[in-house]
Amino acid sequence: MWEHADRTPEWGPYAYRIRRTAPGPPTPRRRGGTGPEPDHGRANDDHGRPTRPTTTTARPNRRTTIRSARPRGAMRLLLVEDDDHVAAALSAVLGRHGFQVVHARNGEEALRAVLPAAHPGRPPFGVILLDLGLPDQDGYQVCGKLRKITSTPVIMVTARSDVRSRIHGLNLGADDYVVKPYDTGELLARIHAVSRRGGPGDDAPAPAGQALRLGPMTIELSTRRVSVDGTEVQLTRKEFDLLALLAQRPGVVFRREQIISEVWRTSWEGTGRTLEVHVASLRAKLRMPALVETVRGVGYRLVAPAD
Repeated sequence: MWEHADRTPEWGPYAYRIRRTAPGPPTPRRRGGTGPEPDHGRANDDHGRPTRPTTTTARPNRRTTIRSARPRGAMRLLLVEDDDHVAAALSAVLGRHGFQVVHARNGEEALRAVLPAAHPGRPPFGVILLDLGLPDQDGYQVCGKLRKITSTPVIMVTARSDVRSRIHGLNLGADDYVVKPYDTGELLARIHAVSRRGGPGDDAPAPAGQALRLGPMTIELSTRRVSVDGTEVQLTRKEFDLLALLAQRPGVVFRREQIISEVWRTSWEGTGRTLEVHVASLRAKLRMPALVETVRGVGYRLVAPAD
């Protein structure tokens, strides 16, 4: 019998030394059959070498339910889209960026969803993404009706790219107009932009002269002061700007590009390392390591500390 032995370095990494071995004992046969005799001890393989016993554990037949965590204070977003596949893909992207997405398949569902009675005890929507090609009524009509019952920013998302359609949508009260196909980063930037210009309820950014209170931390925007449990914490100018940006929308994920653009007023990719240093400095100075959460591959979000 021939078998492979250990590799030899002098013959190269793919060479094997061959040695001759004596044949093993014959395999006993089972009486009245052709198969081998069952071995209740340690089993052997085809070459007579002992093998480890194999234990098979049956898995219980039960379903595993995965629930997505909702960040505290995340912005609620109404997605009006009749295509379930498009809505599912976009909802997954928005969910990874910290938004709580509510899907409406037609104009009637969208109009009912914005009413306070539809979601009692929950904050109003921060932004509405409105598709114009709806099955029950035209998206322009839905936009006009939404403007009569809510001041929530509306972004029209449609394949109609002509200038007349854009002007008509903006004149009806839309805050922005995005043409399909679009870049996800651009859509997220437009969502943050229209929400900063003003939205209803708790999701609206705080005025410049108002103090933000997040658990034991207080951020005074007018005087640029930060205190934790009544003790003032000294921050640099960029550290304060970064903290104030994240604190205005706790739970919402800010993309790295957006933070660099708003805090450092640049689009240079080399600023990314500077951003990481400032985030680490904020965690250390505020003594809250979990305050600024890193969303891998996306950016950062502020997790509101408990009181």
